[in-house]
Amino acid sequence: MNEVYYRNRDNAMYAKTPIVSFVGKSNSGKTTLIVKVIKELKLRGLRVATIKHTHHNVDMDTKGKDSWKHSQAGADAVIIVSENKMGLFRTTQKRVLLKEMVETYLGDFDIIILEGYKTEPIPKIEVFRTENSDQMVCRDDEHLIAVIGDKDPIMNVPYLHIDADVRKIVDFIMSYLKINVSV
Repeated sequence: MNEVYYRNRDNAMYAKTPIVSFVGKSNSGKTTLIVKVIKELKLRGLRVATIKHTHHNVDMDTKGKDSWKHSQAGADAVIIVSENKMGLFRTTQKRVLLKEMVETYLGDFDIIILEGYKTEPIPKIEVFRTENSDQMVCRDDEHLIAVIGDKDPIMNVPYLHIDADVRKIVDFIMSYLKINVSV
């Protein structure tokens, strides 16, 4: 696999793991599409990580479980470990930067799929459905690499129909990010 580097707004080195973000209005089908893309990438033998951005406060720990009790008692970080999984719950003083998450936790993956992060200077695919909105969220974004939707918005980026074979969508992503694998 070729290493792909991105640059942040300060033109500093960003990450060596290929990253693509799926953006769009709520209920446009981002999550459904991402799930299909992940499954196809896994079929091709890739190690896939995802990050979902939300503006809402979420509690990822299960109320009543021991790890939740640790957090409720005041622990600033709780790690749950089993034979084949690990989870980290950590209180932060500020929003953790995407760059920090990628460099700290996800450096050993073949591709990172994001949902959201529409203002980050990274490759983006907008999921756009005319029944949901008549305005795109990243129409004028220089990092927009494609639109996947129900109607071609006639732009200078590739368009794929939302019902296209997911293999074509993954072929495009892998080509754009220069990911080469032989399965």
